Amino acid sequence: MAVGTLAAVWALAWGGYTLASRSKITVEKIQAYVNSVDLAKLSAAERAKAIQKLADQLNALGFEERRRTRLDGTWRDWFKDMTDEEKGQFIEATLPTGFKKMITAFEELPEDKRQRAVGDALRRLREAKRQSGDPRTAMGGAGAEPLSEDLQKKVTTIGLKTFYSQSSAQSKAELAPLLEELQRQMQNGRFVMHGPQGR
Repeated sequence: MAVGTLAAVWALAWGGYTLASRSKITVEKIQAYVNSVDLAKLSAAERAKAIQKLADQLNALGFEERRRTRLDGTWRDWFKDMTDEEKGQFIEATLPTGFKKMITAFEELPEDKRQRAVGDALRRLREAKRQSGDPRTAMGGAGAEPLSEDLQKKVTTIGLKTFYSQSSAQSKAELAPLLEELQRQMQNGRFVMHGPQGR
């Protein structure tokens, strides 16, 4: 009886592990989903549902895998087919929780520290891109920088908050990997914020 009980427990544990493995979201599963759905053939309601499902899948990834999808163009073709409104909603839905707080903290930095923080973040993104072995970025095509030189200048001179509020969905998509990298730096204490209460 004890052996039977033990076997049943092991069977349940194995079944749970197998189910969890199958249901776990991976970059490969997201790529397969994107490849299996043609947005152009869907109705408005179906498009909204499909885009939300993609956003939910991206949000289920860990930081490294999220960065990989941003840099390797996993959802680039879908993004091109989205309307401006859909692009805006998708970007807002897939940016990390607390990114607006990070933008506010970034604004409190003097310009030289903003430049340094952006430079450090871009170096990390380039390194991640090299390690992935895939030269594509989410929006830029082969060999593209994680963030164009023009956007880099705007971010450091006018600040993220102003730039983000005035940006098109396309620019926000290009900016998304940088936002995530800056937020990670903030969480790891890599740049020091100024302002009241030592923020």
